This record gives sequence, C-alpha cells and structure tokens, in this order.
Amino acid sequence: MIEIKTPAELDGMRAAGLVVAEIHEAMRAAIVPGATPLDLDAIARRELAARGATSNFLGYHGFPATVCVSVNDVVVHGIPDALPFREGDIVSLDFGAVLDGWHGDAAVTVAVGEVPEQVAKLIADCEDALWAGIAAMRAGRRVRDIGTAVEKCIVSRGEYGIVEEYGGHGIGTAMHQDPHVMNYRTRQRGPKLVPGMCLAVEPMITLGGPETHVLDDDWTVKTDDGSWAAHVEHSIAITPDGPWVLTARDGGAARLSAMGVDTPATVR
Repeated sequence: MIEIKTPAELDGMRAAGLVVAEIHEAMRAAIVPGATPLDLDAIARRELAARGATSNFLGYHGFPATVCVSVNDVVVHGIPDALPFREGDIVSLDFGAVLDGWHGDAAVTVAVGEVPEQVAKLIADCEDALWAGIAAMRAGRRVRDIGTAVEKCIVSRGEYGIVEEYGGHGIGTAMHQDPHVMNYRTRQRGPKLVPGMCLAVEPMITLGGPETHVLDDDWTVKTDDGSWAAHVEHSIAITPDGPWVLTARDGGAARLSAMGVDTPATVR
C-alpha cells in the first residue's frame, strides 16, 4: 500500500521533517576531531526529548541507537561507538524522528576538518545526485524517473560505485513503506507519482566498487574494497506545485529554484 496524504497530513509530515532538519544541524555542529559517534547519539536523544518527538531508529529491528553513524568505508547503518573522529574522516549521519505519528528521515555526509579534494568531490557529487532525483519528482512521472536522474548525475561526475542493495522508500505513518526507490535506472517504471505521495530518496556512492558486506553486528555495511562512501537523503512530498523537501529547512527552495524547478516551498 502506498499512502497518499491529505494537505493537512502533509503539514504533519513537514513538522516531523523540521524536527529532523533541526537535530541534524545540532549533530553536524558537533562533528569535530575528538568527538565520538556516541556523543552524536546523546545529542539526538536530548534534542528529540526537547521537541516532544521520538526516534524511529531506536529499537527498529533491534537497532540500539537513535542515529546511524557511518565513518569512511562504512556506507550505512553504522552503530555509534566511542571511537573518536579524526581530522580527515568523513561521517554519514542517518537520522529520523516521529512527531504526532508522522515520520521524517534524512541523511548527510560531513567532512571532519580538511579532506582530500577527491573525497570532498565524492560528497558534493552525491548531494548533487540527490537533488537531481528530487528535481525529477513531479506529479505524473514514475518512480523509475527518480533513479534514472540519480544515476545520470552520478555517471556524469566520475567513476563512482553506485550501491544497489540499499535505496529510498515511501514514508509516512511508518518509516519504511512502499514503494522502494532505487538509485539507478530499471526496466520497471514503478508507480506513478501523484500529489500526496511522500518518498525518501537516498543515494549511496563509493570511490571504488559498489560491492558491500554486512559485519557480524548484523547492521554495519562496509565497502568490500575499503573505498570511502557518501550517503545523503531527504524526505520529499509530491505536490501539484512540485516537490516539497520536508526535511530541508527551506523546503528545498534554494536548490530547486536554482535548477529551474517549481516548488511550493517558497509559499509555505
């Protein structure tokens, strides 16, 4: 089942998305040499409580924390630990929240201090691919169009591995819903995008091959070749006026307007 939200329900989704955006900002500010993934988890717990929200990660299939913290060659689902960040690391934060029954979910990859140009480009290109996918989210198009746009952007930027085992998803009264949103072109067109549909789009790319494996903790996903990875994500609503990025402070207005894409964010 694909949930189609009413305008009032989309406002609830937006409120949850803003909680996610605000807590992401608090965690990003704390990513400095010497800080630890457990420090970020503590920030997330504190900020969730301050906003009357709960975590949709904590306890999900047994996940033990409120945020996934994935460092360097960890692609996704890293469990927070006490190992300090070092200058030159990259850290991916995947975090979500529930407010009044509505879910928000977003991810970002952050450099710890200065990183090599190739690594900075990896992060920037992954972000650009996310926004290319978002720009394709217009009523009347298909889910496949999102993955096609993501892949096209990635391939145009360089020799990256596109991780295929993990992707985006529907979101609403649960964190993971239909449909699955792939980060590459497929033969299946997928469902039509209609107003009221909410999707999380989340490309993951590596500096090497796309192959990954899961560690013995049954969560942590690493690249097979040890190459570093970037992971970014937003939750987006399809509206008659264009995509509304629920987990971006400005609703996606700045990035989408610069791409020539109509969005309702400027009037909300």
